[in-house]
Amino acid sequence: MTDKFQIKIKNLVEGFNFNGEKNFKLIVLFGLLGDFDSFEYAINLKNFIDNHQDTNLDIFAIAIGTQRGKEKFCNFTGLGVENLRVVSDNQIHNNLNVSRGLDIGLGGWMNMLLMLSGINSFKTIKEVIRGYTGDRKAKQIYSEIDKIDVLKLLNFSGNSFSKVFGDGYLRPFELATFRLNNMNEIIQNWDDYIPHAKYLPQRGASFLLNDKNQVIYKFFSSDVLGYSSNMRNPLGFLSDYIKE
Repeated sequence: MTDKFQIKIKNLVEGFNFNGEKNFKLIVLFGLLGDFDSFEYAINLKNFIDNHQDTNLDIFAIAIGTQRGKEKFCNFTGLGVENLRVVSDNQIHNNLNVSRGLDIGLGGWMNMLLMLSGINSFKTIKEVIRGYTGDRKAKQIYSEIDKIDVLKLLNFSGNSFSKVFGDGYLRPFELATFRLNNMNEIIQNWDDYIPHAKYLPQRGASFLLNDKNQVIYKFFSSDVLGYSSNMRNPLGFLSDYIKE
């Protein structure tokens, strides 16, 4: 870790008042609020917070968006408004050398569509396929009592996955259903979540800091649906550094 990079992280902590009260900090840079990765990562963070109340960790996130978008985003994902800050551009991302994604000069829409097809985003297709085929080495998303509403056209409970595919792992179509619901929320509130389409390709990053605000773990995303080094367990890296 270079001293220059460490200084940038220190300035980020001070600039956003990410002081916290615990010994570790996780700082997450989302791209746009309306990015698929932002929604999915935020829901994972919310679930982690709910299930690890005693963990010695403060969680902060920064996303490109507006205050109105932030309110809707937090309401949908469950991530606390106190955990999220919004900025109007990708200056912070650029300052920390976070990938800006593909740029062929034809605008954010075209860049994002190409990345979704796997161009300059090599892991995306594999991750999309996993959403439909399931994954025996990943955890299930829905419990038997969860109510699932797909595009307001199809309503069923999580028990449907159990009856057809069993329990205890990521079942076929489960992750795809989860992502479809996220996509529907984004499309319905597009202007609030996507204030500037040019930032659609912008990727994110994660930084875990110790009690001296030193970076002890970092990950830079370069793929759509690739916000973690291990998408089977996106927050699994935390257990390597933080003991409850």
